[in-house]
Amino acid sequence: MAWARDVAGGAELDLLVQPRASRTRAVGEHDGRLKLQLAAPPVDGEANAALVEFLAGALRVRKADVTLVRGDTGRRKTVRVAGVTAAAAAAALAG
Repeated sequence: MAWARDVAGGAELDLLVQPRASRTRAVGEHDGRLKLQLAAPPVDGEANAALVEFLAGALRVRKADVTLVRGDTGRRKTVRVAGVTAAAAAAALAG
């Protein structure tokens, strides 16, 4: 679970995002990151919005608790989630 780590007040997740997939889902670990497929296209921030919405729902937190730290325009992203431990995030997403 190298892709999830505890930080002050929450957890940081290293993600590899594949936009324009057939559906939004977590598909497992890839190159030290959790790979997520998003149905949204990478246009006008739609994929980032879909990512925040997916993570908030999967981790049962508010969308405001999910912050994009790095990778705004790239496929490799780091996201901080407030109020969640790395172990809880890993169980919810990789389980």
